[in-house]
Amino acid sequence: MNKSELIEVAAKEAAISKAAAGKALDAIVGAITKAVAKGDSVTLVGFGTFSASKRAARSGRNPQTGATLKIAATTVPKFKAGATFKSAVAGKKAAKKK
Repeated sequence: MNKSELIEVAAKEAAISKAAAGKALDAIVGAITKAVAKGDSVTLVGFGTFSASKRAARSGRNPQTGATLKIAATTVPKFKAGATFKSAVAGKKAAKKK
């Protein structure tokens, strides 16, 4: 599924126009991106958590030449799926909380 297909499904499910669904999706993605870029985490209960993770500097190897090269430390985005999302993907019914 690509972005336009996602917008189409969201518009149909929420009974809104595709333009409104597109703006909403862009706003959500923008908000998540800004929060994670600042170092915050974004938790959508049942779906998952978006966060930033630091990756240490390390050495790598060029596969063509075999030469060793240094890979700089960086911060990368990370996603951890929630229990409900994991269950849905696995084809299981979501466990109800007591």
